[in-house]
Amino acid sequence: MHARGPDDAGYWLDPEARVALGHRRLAIVDLSPAGHQPMPSASGRWMIAFNGEIYNHLDLRQELHASGLAPAWRGHSDTETLLAGFDAWGVRETVERAVGMFAFAVWDRANGVLTLARDRLGEKPLYYGWQGWGRERVFLFGSDLAALRRHPRFEGAIDRGALTQLLRHNYIAAPHAIYEGMAKLPPGSMLGINLRDCIARETVYWSAVERYRAGLERPFGGSPEQAVDALESLLAQAVKRQMMADVPLGAFLSGGVDSSTVVALMQTQSSRSVKTFSIGFHEAQYDEAKHAKAVAAHLGTDHTELYVTAAEAMAVIPRLPEIYSEPFADSSQLPTVLVSQLARSHVTVSLSGDAGDELFCGYNRYSLTERLWGRLSARPLAVRRFAARMLTSLSPDTWNRMASMFMPLLPPALQMANVGDKLHKGAGVLDSRTIDDLYLGLTSHWRDPGAIVVRGHEPGPSMMDLAARLDGFGDMQRMMALDMLHYLPDDILAKVDRAAMSVSLETRVPLLDHQVVEFAMRLPGAMKLRGGATKWALRQVLYRHVPSALIERPKMGFGAPIGVWLRGPLREWASALLEEGRLRREGYFEPQPIVRRWREHLSGQRNWQHALWNVLVFQDWLEHQRHTI
Repeated sequence: MHARGPDDAGYWLDPEARVALGHRRLAIVDLSPAGHQPMPSASGRWMIAFNGEIYNHLDLRQELHASGLAPAWRGHSDTETLLAGFDAWGVRETVERAVGMFAFAVWDRANGVLTLARDRLGEKPLYYGWQGWGRERVFLFGSDLAALRRHPRFEGAIDRGALTQLLRHNYIAAPHAIYEGMAKLPPGSMLGINLRDCIARETVYWSAVERYRAGLERPFGGSPEQAVDALESLLAQAVKRQMMADVPLGAFLSGGVDSSTVVALMQTQSSRSVKTFSIGFHEAQYDEAKHAKAVAAHLGTDHTELYVTAAEAMAVIPRLPEIYSEPFADSSQLPTVLVSQLARSHVTVSLSGDAGDELFCGYNRYSLTERLWGRLSARPLAVRRFAARMLTSLSPDTWNRMASMFMPLLPPALQMANVGDKLHKGAGVLDSRTIDDLYLGLTSHWRDPGAIVVRGHEPGPSMMDLAARLDGFGDMQRMMALDMLHYLPDDILAKVDRAAMSVSLETRVPLLDHQVVEFAMRLPGAMKLRGGATKWALRQVLYRHVPSALIERPKMGFGAPIGVWLRGPLREWASALLEEGRLRREGYFEPQPIVRRWREHLSGQRNWQHALWNVLVFQDWLEHQRHTI
């Protein structure tokens, strides 16, 4: 885990209890040896290995001082503050007071209990599980599966349920992991292991579902203007807290609503120009750099942009199995790695605008699904199936060419890219029986992944299981909540954390300050989607700092032209990984459906880039496992 912590390393062992902690440090706050980990508490009771940042740790120190519970401080790290909180209040109460992103393991010498904890929204990873048998059985935990694989008891059997989930979503959702016996600790959870019985007991200290339900029951009652005022105040406070660092700090800037809002609030609270970073592509449909440059010029940031070639982006692909220690197939991982590399050459911490879409109704698929279901549910299933055949009678490229002629005539809120792929994907879900079924289909890459993975099955809780917990939620609210529980932590946040930490860059997400999140949960839908404008309240905050003309444009994904590359420079690489005999010998996939899609993709008949990328990422990751310990 050297890249996750290049500045320092430490180990601690209790031979009698047979407990060991290890830590690699990326020094952000208190660069002195006083921040070294694993770190003991002042009382000697607790020993911690901690990853992340507690943004309100100075407030916690003041609270400890006011109550006469503060120790004689050795330094000014947030790790030491956490430990003092454990001494004063206990682990859970301290975590509930903390504002931040974190994963930690703390050993309680007094009671013989190991506690693992993860932040509320899942910004930092935490894997754990039992490996080995009998007296050789060990409990392993850490930030990276690659580190745990080094343990001599690690078995490394592939979990086919997790693989099935990868094919559907392009990521593996908590609590599952790619290896049998291993798991991810869900966001907002703690896990305690008492050495007397060695049983792991999971508890939830912050529930997104419960907070969302509470927000719906007690919605914000003020005017739209008051809502915008309150949101700006909360966001400004979150941004200010997250600018805490003893090292150079900057921000990713795409020029979209979310990152522009974060940067604008940073710049208003900074005495110098904020360092901002953007990646550009020469392919116009993937390039947001020109928009970011315009926003940066307006705000007066110290802006750096880098236009990358297809060759430079593809050069990241061989590194993906190392960067992402379990298979991860969101193709926007490629530009994310590149912008992280760019930022790391200038700063050690970078703020990002992630989570605005999930919190403020930013994805077009929310309103698309709702409108589509309104029409679908009024028509017989047989009619819908006929319409699906008609939509797929033309190739996606043909639909795209037709759409390009009239798309500029539509209002910006109705314009969209890749119309052909969306129509073909929509055709595949015309037989949906509920809106939840429809949403699952629209967000799936393989609609029946259990038929593709040999002995495959989809483990629970699935997205449909989560949807069942959201009774009483409106359709759009349920879709946003599902993304917050599933897609946000296990795709978006995992993508950014692994990419950034691979180059020793810490990323922070002000929109995921839990006070901002809880406020967003209270906002009525009309303050999120208003007059066809997504993220209405967030946009109003931004427009107090940046003219709307610099922002208003069709939403653009932060991706890479994988489909084109697979037909061109990546064709030989992909063909070797998707060769029918190889797939059959390895025994993880049923070859025929994959080979058929590969042929259709190469011929231009269909664009199967997402489905194929999921398989290719696993195949490449599997090859990497064979050549590493």
